[in-house]
Amino acid sequence: MKKEARLLRAKAMTSVRRAAQEFNSIDDEGRVTRVLLPLQHSFEMLLKAGLVENGVAVFDKKTGRSLGFEKCLNLAQQHLKLGSETAGTLRAVDALRDDEQHYLGGIEEGLLYLHVRAAITAFDDILSAVFNEKLADHLPSRVLPISTQPPEDIDVLVGSEFQQIVDLLKPARRKRAEARQRIRTLLALEAHVAEDVLVSERDVDRVERGVRGGKKVEDVFPRLSALATTVTGSGISVVVRVTKKQGAPVRYVAADDPAEAAAVREVDLQRKYRYGRSEFAQKLGINNEESTTLREHLKLEDDPDCFHEFQFGASKHQGYSDEALARAKQALPSLDIRELARQRRARRREAKTG
Repeated sequence: MKKEARLLRAKAMTSVRRAAQEFNSIDDEGRVTRVLLPLQHSFEMLLKAGLVENGVAVFDKKTGRSLGFEKCLNLAQQHLKLGSETAGTLRAVDALRDDEQHYLGGIEEGLLYLHVRAAITAFDDILSAVFNEKLADHLPSRVLPISTQPPEDIDVLVGSEFQQIVDLLKPARRKRAEARQRIRTLLALEAHVAEDVLVSERDVDRVERGVRGGKKVEDVFPRLSALATTVTGSGISVVVRVTKKQGAPVRYVAADDPAEAAAVREVDLQRKYRYGRSEFAQKLGINNEESTTLREHLKLEDDPDCFHEFQFGASKHQGYSDEALARAKQALPSLDIRELARQRRARRREAKTG
């Protein structure tokens, strides 16, 4: 193992042990914060260790600083073959940590246990896949399971949390601040199925209006209906994975639409389809004509996972996703892009003269 990777892995181990220790602490004061901060840090260090071991740079060339969590996660999906469901678990942990560190989180014990145990499973999976080691190899034999409480299905936990929010927002309860904490937690869990989830006060306001208006959990949090859990084993060998259901209904609304409470927003589309035509070409190291030729050749604009056209007033803007960029990068070395561009120009000239 490379020395730098070994040092990063050691930091990851220290943080994951700290998270487990704090989870099982008998001191409840600040316990959620003490669990989530080292847990998220353990994954950033572990991903960087894996990337370094595989020869992938973890420093930004422009700033000279090490990459953040989200960028490392994206690189891990490319170079460490990190699955989408594992990546979703890590994003959810990061989103929960973000709210807990920077403002007010409100995660209840059932959801905390589910995500910590799913995170421990993910940590073990990554450690095994990248370094051919097991987490148990780095823990003393006296360590107890992360919890003696069996995990509940995420549907049950989300439904319970939503009902708590409904009750807290009832007239005369004067528990609005507590309800909004719980709303932030459920919004953060959207990271399981969406990239770049950022919980804003506008999001919380919209969900609160929806709850007060009598909307159901599947209307207010449509993304969460796509989640399920699989639990195998028992005791110290319990394995928890958060998975995605197929065919869950998802409806996009405008980011600033005050009438809708659903937490699936147009701003998410702008994050997903984040590359304009010029930037797409720059990422590939080719000119705009060659980029257009490549996109047409691969039919990227026919695939909704790759392309979306935005309408801003009278103007339109084309956006391409990371999936589109990945397909283009994979295909480009096997193509004579200059010849394809020349053939495209010839066809266009014939069409004009014909």
